[in-house]
Amino acid sequence: MKTLNIGMIGYGFMGRTHTNGYCQANHFFDLQYKPVLKAVCARNEEKAKAFAQQWGYESVETDWRKLIERDDIDAIDVCTPNNLHKEISIAAAKAGKMILCEKPLAMNTAEGEEMCKAVEDAGVRNMVWYNYRRVPAVTLAKQLIDQGRLGKIFHYRANFLQDWTINADVPQGGAATWRLDAEAAGSGVTGDLLAHCIDTAIWLNGGITDVSAVTETFVKERTHAETGEKKPVKIDDACSFFCHFDNGSLGLFESTRYARGHKALYTLEINGEKASIRWDLHDLHRLEYFDHSDDSVVRGWRSVHVTDGDQPYMGNWWVPGLQIGYEHTFIHQVADFLKSLETGEAIGPTFRDALETQKVCDAVLSSAADRAWKNV
Repeated sequence: MKTLNIGMIGYGFMGRTHTNGYCQANHFFDLQYKPVLKAVCARNEEKAKAFAQQWGYESVETDWRKLIERDDIDAIDVCTPNNLHKEISIAAAKAGKMILCEKPLAMNTAEGEEMCKAVEDAGVRNMVWYNYRRVPAVTLAKQLIDQGRLGKIFHYRANFLQDWTINADVPQGGAATWRLDAEAAGSGVTGDLLAHCIDTAIWLNGGITDVSAVTETFVKERTHAETGEKKPVKIDDACSFFCHFDNGSLGLFESTRYARGHKALYTLEINGEKASIRWDLHDLHRLEYFDHSDDSVVRGWRSVHVTDGDQPYMGNWWVPGLQIGYEHTFIHQVADFLKSLETGEAIGPTFRDALETQKVCDAVLSSAADRAWKNV
């Protein structure tokens, strides 16, 4: 068994999901590489030590530069706010480390280009944590599309709805609410939520050529969590856009943090000449499927319970009928990454793959600002 020594930068929500993936992958997948939780890095030493003790990291650093300099670290996992992705990733690449970076790739396309060049020049393994590709039902959708079961695709629509920022007293900035601070996040729902939708769409349906978007910021000022100063809000609270895909199909995307009653409603639907599919994160183990070739007397939407051993990833889990959840998508991504180290094949989404999503996000924001169609 070969080891892969992990250096984790960040200990928040994503730090936990990634770490759980490292802990669980070898229990359920036959792999030649095994992750070792070598070090976790964060500015708050006390909290970093508590995280390390809870999850089993061997050591703690408070300076990510020192972590990257360590000879006993093979891979850097970047779980920081978006404004640190570029600097950390480029430094890690120059040090010859593998890099697993949280989404979105960067603050903008220009930063993403620099990151791609850095990892490609250094020849280091790289991956971005767009985890919804590895929901078994979504992976099954990919297989059905690639098999031609849907035929020519006409429509792709997706939305990602939340409601956690409706209260104007929610601050911006700081450890808990940096996603509301443009200086840390770059954008709002476009880079946070729609980026997931866009990555999945490109993976399932191919590239996006142009977009027409509208955004809105409903709360114009918020108190900064660290300074106490009232500052303008510069992120997008809501975004909707139309687009064309390379294959001629039309896309419709919507995301907001102002949809009261929705905590994390992510849905997608694809309509083809022969069949349609749809998926809902709230029922993530099911794929709804409509096949027009069915006999008319029984033709209709069917709900496929994705738990059988011949369906994506499920042969590594329980018995048919018993479902898995959100956290398993990260276990699958770790397992696929470790397997790629055995085979030598790149595993997506790579930095270069994620750059395509970044380009769409930038085009969306530019379109909304200029109230015009924009090419990607």
